[in-house]
Formats: sequence, structure tokens, C-alpha cells
Amino acid sequence: MTKHKAGFVNIIGNPNVGKSTLMNAFVGERLSIITSKAQTTRHRILGIVNGDDFQVLLSDTPGIIKPAYQLQESMMDFVKSAFEDADILLYLVELGEKELKDEAFFNKITNAKIPVLLLINKIDIGNEELLSEALQLWQEKVPNAEIFAISALKNFGVPEVFNRIIELLPESPAFYPKDQLTDKPERFFVNEAIREKILIHYKKEIPYSVEIDTEEFFEDENIIRIRSVIMVERETQKGIIIGHKGSALKRVGTEARKDLEKFFGKQIHLELYVKVNKNWRSDERQLRRFGYNNKQ
Repeated sequence: MTKHKAGFVNIIGNPNVGKSTLMNAFVGERLSIITSKAQTTRHRILGIVNGDDFQVLLSDTPGIIKPAYQLQESMMDFVKSAFEDADILLYLVELGEKELKDEAFFNKITNAKIPVLLLINKIDIGNEELLSEALQLWQEKVPNAEIFAISALKNFGVPEVFNRIIELLPESPAFYPKDQLTDKPERFFVNEAIREKILIHYKKEIPYSVEIDTEEFFEDENIIRIRSVIMVERETQKGIIIGHKGSALKRVGTEARKDLEKFFGKQIHLELYVKVNKNWRSDERQLRRFGYNNKQ
């Protein structure tokens, strides 16, 4: 009988290199939100892939940045913790990228005592010459890593990486029930779906000044009734979110509802409200309430 394997696989890299896309290619569900704007992933998300004799626990971390305010510092704490509990590290770079933005993190990767798989992503938009340059560069920079060339978006090379992960996993019983996809509650995915639409439809600082709080989530047999509040820092931002005669807010609600119906497989009734909550990004107590401050 084959022994059961299980372990934590943490995905790290600069913003926008495709971490969430890779995570979703592994899990097969849209767990992480994916947009083309940096800083969409603020929490570590745990996606779970189960097989008869394995359980892979995937964490997608926020992109590595130099923190500018309290919220970003707390986001970097999630990245730091990625090194602490990983059995395998996936270090994701995109084709043409030359360095990680934070030297201290880079040193942690090159000195890691656990297996490191360095994945060169987005090879579908490059050529062979660029790829062979990238392979040479990263082999020299991270000699302790196994290197794979992939396209997470096109699912090229992803199954090979996944098979290698399973080979490297330690022997262990499962950490979570086998029918579970994630450790996050339903409300988390409601918040993420709404935030994704805000990232897509609003410009400048608006998406980064917003937090979503799902106050009600009632599930019946055929319908889920949800009431969520979009919090902004200033009155002017509230006007922008709502839009002319409520049109902008209505679009966010309609698109988020469609995604959530697909995700939960049920009819959704979604009510959205906008409230001003001044300076929440610098308020330790509020950051903790939204799950950002994990120094408790």
C-alpha cells in the first residue's frame, strides 16, 4: 500500500508574476482573484488539492513589495510566514525578470533548507533565445533550485511541476478533510469577488482604499442572501464607487453576483452598500478585524 503524503507548498514572487493563476491551475477552482493590477492578493490563501494518497496545501502570498504603510507591512508578514511553514517553496518569476525586489527574501530563497522549485512563467509570450538566457541566469542566481519553464495561463508545464511536488512531499496524514478545497470561510470569497470587480472597474487609488465586509450570509436550499458593505476612506471615494445614479455600484453587484453563482452553484441575492470608514488602512484594530494583522 502506498503511504500517504501531505505538505505545505508556498508560492512566492514579485507582484503580477502569475502566482494566483498558477494556484488556480493547480486547484482547478477560482480561489485566488486574478486581475492585471498589482497587489490583488492581500492574504495568504490556502487551496487544497486532494488525491487518494496525497494532500497538497497551497498558499498564495501577496507579491513582494517594499511596504509603504501599515496594511502593506501586514501583507509582508504573510510572506514572511510563508518561509516558516513550507515543506516546498515555489519561487515564481516571469520571463525577462532579473531580480526579486527584496534582497533579504532572495537570500532566504537561496539559503532555504527545503526544496525550491523555480518556475519561469509566461514563456508563451517569449521566444527560445529569451528562455535560454533566463534558464542560465536563474541557474546561476539560485543554484539550490530545480528550474521549470511554464505558462500557468496555458497550463503548459504545470502538470510536470505538480507531479514533482507530489514526489517531494513528506509522508504525512491529511491535514484537512478530503472534500475541502480551502480553509477560508464563504464570506471571504464573497469579499474577494466584489473586490475583484472594483479592481477591474475603478482607477488610481480607489481599489487600494477599499475593504469589503460581508455582514450577512444566509444560505437556503436554492438561494444565498448576502449583504456586503464596501468601505472607503473618504466621502469622494464613496461617490466614485456609487457612480451616476448608482450605475457603477450596480455593475459591480451584477458581475460579482454572476461569479458567485458560478462559484457556489446557487442563485445569489446580493445587496451592496458603501460606507466611509476613515483611515482603516492605518488602524491596527480594524486591520486585525479584516484579518490582516497576524502578529497576535
